[in-house]
Amino acid sequence: MTAQPFGRLITAMATPFAENGSVDYPRARQLARALVASGTESLVVSGTTGEAPTLSSTEKLRLFETTREAVGQEAAIIAGTGNYNTAESIELSREAAKIGVDGILGTVPYYNKPPQAGLEAHFRALADAVDLPILLYNVPSRTATNMLPETTVRLSEVPNIVGIKEASSNFEAIGQIIRESADGFLVWSGNDGDTLPIMALGGYGVVSVASHLVGRQMARLIDAVVEGSPEAAQIHAHLAPLFTALFVTTSPIPLKYALRQVGFSCGGHRLPLVDIDAKSAAIMDAALAIAQIDLPSPADI
Repeated sequence: MTAQPFGRLITAMATPFAENGSVDYPRARQLARALVASGTESLVVSGTTGEAPTLSSTEKLRLFETTREAVGQEAAIIAGTGNYNTAESIELSREAAKIGVDGILGTVPYYNKPPQAGLEAHFRALADAVDLPILLYNVPSRTATNMLPETTVRLSEVPNIVGIKEASSNFEAIGQIIRESADGFLVWSGNDGDTLPIMALGGYGVVSVASHLVGRQMARLIDAVVEGSPEAAQIHAHLAPLFTALFVTTSPIPLKYALRQVGFSCGGHRLPLVDIDAKSAAIMDAALAIAQIDLPSPADI
């Protein structure tokens, strides 16, 4: 099995909320289509950027269904179904598979801090239970647990574990994964600002937040790296202020603020996330002032 159908540019999609705090499914449909129109090849739905911990299983499944219908076969849908509970992760993944998603995002279990053997057993159980490609997600800044490269390399031998979203920013470890993993196992950057160096090491692409706003430019950055063009460094330098601003406070708070500022509001947040503070908003405004926005307006979708 290959991860190729996911493409190089994957967007970790925000979850729109209505004024009353409910999921805004019509806006989710519009956002999914707008992201594909601006260069996205796959969508992670109900991931960290999608505020997954605040969503019920019923809401997640409806989001998977809504985005699947919205983009048809123009893009892959990768369902964020993994959490700290293996049995729940398996159950939700099976339900997502029935809807027709194209893959599963398996986040390193958070809170209970399993040892490496537990991480490996968790992902092997998920892979055995679901006949879909699984994209692992290592993000120790959020989970408090780092999946070591040796564990990832062993998991790369599992036929339907096809790649990893690496957000550790540990380039030595990421390089080891790229060198030692099974043939066909691919590495996507989990941080926009790490895309260039990870691809320079042999990585495949990025699971992006910035692609909500600058999708075509992110796609061109990736193409330029593949081509060996110096344009890649130029694009990276131009987008760096935006990469930084999108994480000036807890993500996706800056992203949702930015979407409102560019005319594609996706509402606010569910607690415990709150609206952006004034200092962070000023940093985001400064980054937007020098950015060229690729996202179509809702009226054009």
